Amino acid sequence: MEGVKSRLAIVDQLQQKILRWQGFVPPSAGKKQQLGLGPLEEAFPNGVFPTGTIHEMLCATSEQAAATTGLLSGMLGSLMQQTGTCLWISTDRKLFPPAMSTFGVAPERLIFIDAKSERDVLWAMEEALKCEGLAAVVAEVREISFALSRRLQLAVESSKVTGFLLRTDLRKLNTTTCVARWQVTPLPSVLDDGLPGVGHPRWNVELLRVRNGHPGSWQLEWNGNGFVPVQEQQEQTMIRTLQVG
Repeated sequence: MEGVKSRLAIVDQLQQKILRWQGFVPPSAGKKQQLGLGPLEEAFPNGVFPTGTIHEMLCATSEQAAATTGLLSGMLGSLMQQTGTCLWISTDRKLFPPAMSTFGVAPERLIFIDAKSERDVLWAMEEALKCEGLAAVVAEVREISFALSRRLQLAVESSKVTGFLLRTDLRKLNTTTCVARWQVTPLPSVLDDGLPGVGHPRWNVELLRVRNGHPGSWQLEWNGNGFVPVQEQQEQTMIRTLQVG
């Protein structure tokens, strides 16, 4: 039995070393930071959302782009909760900054860079990712090569800044060094009382690829204070309905 435990301990140590080499730093005791994504975060190594890495988010349609921006805003609200600023880089800005306050993001802590070309977008992102004082960097691009994604990953390994790539051209989908590949689709909202109307935003969130993690699909809702799994939110609504009845 002792021999089995010893071998398991060695395997665990090797796994942790491999994760460190790939840019994952296991959280120290008592410092496990969560973004409030619920069971989705368990899909990542060590059950922790990997900061200081690059995340790739696919937006095939304008609806998916809007849904991705909403989900990402909630994530940025957690990343920027203490200190830090977020840079948002694109060639065609569509984001309405005051709307992000709904997700806990202070608009004055967003800096927009309007680039003339996608080449400039990627150059600006690489340079921004080297700035340790930033909480996150978001870039909207149509495509990115493996070599460029590798350069972005090397930048964050030193600065520990978290980067997000919003890709809109899925016809040229290729392999990258990004830690995870996301795809977010909007879901119909539901009011707590079951009446017609517009409720809290809901999304179907897919992790298509997770390095050393577990791909899967989850349904989340933003209830005004944070992310809540849709199933859990439905149960809470049912309880309130029964109490009122």
